[in-house]
Amino acid sequence: MQNQTSSLANQMKHRDREMVPRILVQAMFALMAVSVALVAYAQWADVPLTGVAPDSPIINERAITLSGDHKNGFAVIDDQGQQIAHSKKGKNGFIDVIASSIARERKVNGVTGNDPLRLVRRENGHVAVIDPASDWKIELIGYGKDNVAAFATLID
Repeated sequence: MQNQTSSLANQMKHRDREMVPRILVQAMFALMAVSVALVAYAQWADVPLTGVAPDSPIINERAITLSGDHKNGFAVIDDQGQQIAHSKKGKNGFIDVIASSIARERKVNGVTGNDPLRLVRRENGHVAVIDPASDWKIELIGYGKDNVAAFATLID
């Protein structure tokens, strides 16, 4: 029985070595090294950013505050103190995502309190949420029409 178990162990050991070919692992690490080198070069040579949304002039703006938690949802409050949306109503779940992102950014930057955000519509039609307290902004592009609409309908 001992010999049969030993033989099985040797088969498994040999099989495990061949499951991922050595050349594939080497290629993966080479790709990683090349990627890091390209990013380092781009930073060192001050290569301009690409794939970044162009800064378009703001044509409409609204001050909002996000208030709540993940369990009960987040309310969107306007500058008059009126609730204009809630993350648990309709297809507004994306408000929770933005609230989490803002909370994280404020924590990282040591910002306390719940200062108002700027909800803006740009000339190019894009909507953005800007947090002046932490100097953070998110352009709502490519998040899906329902997610973008959670904020876009608040500024129209």
